[in-house]
Amino acid sequence: MTNDKTTETKAENDTRLTCEVEFTLEVIGGRWKVLIIRELMTGLKRFGELQRALPGITQKMLTQQLREMEDDGIIHREVYPQIPPKVEYSLTPLGESLQPILNAMHEWAVKHSSQIRRHRIN
Repeated sequence: MTNDKTTETKAENDTRLTCEVEFTLEVIGGRWKVLIIRELMTGLKRFGELQRALPGITQKMLTQQLREMEDDGIIHREVYPQIPPKVEYSLTPLGESLQPILNAMHEWAVKHSSQIRRHRIN
């Protein structure tokens, strides 16, 4: 009986962990969001600066990704009332809290990238 209860608790914990990991991936997943966050970790950027720093991203995709991250509270969009319009993007404290996650992803890649490359070749 105790084993069943322990197993159920572990299964519940695994489900809960998976749910939170999926939620995190929903917020920062995709090809571009982590790269946008990486660029904003160095400070505020204008739209054109972000687009130049991310070769291959279209204006439409960058706009979409920035809007989604703004909706999630990850970035702040500051619009200056001038002609031509000036818009700057920066990380919110919530966005800055992703730094340890990005650092962990970087360290994982440093540690395991050669092994993964070998598997991809085979």
